Amino acid sequence: MNGLSKGLGKVEVALRWDPSPAGQPATDLDLVAGTFPVDDPYGAPAYVVHFDSRSPDGTIYLNRDSKDGKGFGFDEVMTLELGRLDARYARVVVGVAIQQHTEERTFGDVTNPGLRIREGYTDLAAEDFAAVPGATAATVAEFVRDETGAWEFRPGLHAFEGDPATFTRVMGAARRP
Repeated sequence: MNGLSKGLGKVEVALRWDPSPAGQPATDLDLVAGTFPVDDPYGAPAYVVHFDSRSPDGTIYLNRDSKDGKGFGFDEVMTLELGRLDARYARVVVGVAIQQHTEERTFGDVTNPGLRIREGYTDLAAEDFAAVPGATAATVAEFVRDETGAWEFRPGLHAFEGDPATFTRVMGAARRP
């Protein structure tokens, strides 16, 4: 970034998948965002935004939530207004969790999953989850404040195997190379 850059401002994360085949239970994927404080950027999230919730200050929210993938285009959409996020937060980690209802589902079991991350009309990343077929959840993006306070995007798909509740507690942990 150069000296005139303000970094990222308003980012949209959009998730899509096809409905389950006839006779199969519905597949429910959820976008999840964890916000991490400056004094503990790799510890527990200060708060988590997921279905039926939004950030306390309204800067992270779901525009659309699907429980079955029966939508046109992107089924779930989350907006992150990073430019408005309080300076006490250093990181925001975004992930996708598969709800585990009657049987365990992995990304390999989901029909045609896809993800797009964009700011305005600029696509920052796209993902099809093919690299993590055995995972039940995955982090898909990390947004970090630089030394000037501007937000940077760090792409990356990191698999997780386990239940969604555990995923929300550990999704921001430091990764080993």
